[in-house]
Amino acid sequence: MTGTIWKTGFEIELLAPRGKTRADLAHALAAKHGGSVNRVFYPQSEPSLAPSVQVFENLILGFDAIDESGNRVALCVDDLTINADLNRSAPPLDGWMRIVSDDGRLLSLVSKVCDPDASIEDVLKPVSSLFNTPLESEGGIFKTSDEKKRPIALATGLPGERERPCEIITAPLEDNRAEILGELLGTAKALGFVIPKEAAVHVHFDARRLCDARVLSRLIYCLAKHGKALRAHVGTNLNCVRLGPIATNLIELASDEAFLRASWDEARQMLLACKPTKYCDFNFLNIAAGFEAKYTFEVRIFPGSIDADEVCGFANLFERILNWAVDQDRPACPDTIERFL
Repeated sequence: MTGTIWKTGFEIELLAPRGKTRADLAHALAAKHGGSVNRVFYPQSEPSLAPSVQVFENLILGFDAIDESGNRVALCVDDLTINADLNRSAPPLDGWMRIVSDDGRLLSLVSKVCDPDASIEDVLKPVSSLFNTPLESEGGIFKTSDEKKRPIALATGLPGERERPCEIITAPLEDNRAEILGELLGTAKALGFVIPKEAAVHVHFDARRLCDARVLSRLIYCLAKHGKALRAHVGTNLNCVRLGPIATNLIELASDEAFLRASWDEARQMLLACKPTKYCDFNFLNIAAGFEAKYTFEVRIFPGSIDADEVCGFANLFERILNWAVDQDRPACPDTIERFL
């Protein structure tokens, strides 16, 4: 038994067989529920090769499978870290594209005014209209700029089999997660989806019960102490590139008396001042930033899986750790992880 069940969201990275796409999985899932699929933009970032730009922000195509009542079954999106199993020289499929910018704020604006169902030739026209500037095109790439010719975004085809990676994003689940994950992953397996080389499973836990400096201190200390052992126990995929230990300044903050005495609003600002990153073993950024749409604590160390029981086991393990952290009457952090297994 894990004690209290936490509301959890799952991100499961898979790969479609050649000849199929993540859209096929979304349509298969929607059909099981008498629903439909909405084509959507989904934001992702990637390191830039341009010397003057650190990160390129992307809007990639996602497919939101909804049931007959309009509730999400699953969102199927690309994951730009999945590359090893793809044919980089494959041409783009008709209708598949991405939108790129060097400024996440501009890309957020683009996502609000552009239609993901539009063609690549037309998708950026609303942005050009907004700035009253012409839409430029060259070699199948479409670019929009402001009145001072400063680039805003460009739309380009999606070569290299980028239609095949599929990160399944679930709605928040509670005690029904085994059944739901079984259906999602069973459908994927039936279509021939497999685990890619760089795959991971990420689990988001509702962070509202963690909004206490002393609770968070216990959790950070425990994960800093046992992070390596937990990675070894779950079998973290060494091919994953966006992982890493908890930052030293975050560990130091967790034992700071000023932090331990702080109200939650004060503690959250102190967390934010540590500049936590999403791309590490344990993601505290969403809590620190107070993102209402994703107010979660994320665990990123789990290896790729297409087995619902295994994925549920990952969540159960960390529920035991979280239940220990929130119960301040429990003893101090155990010396080994055996107590949580």
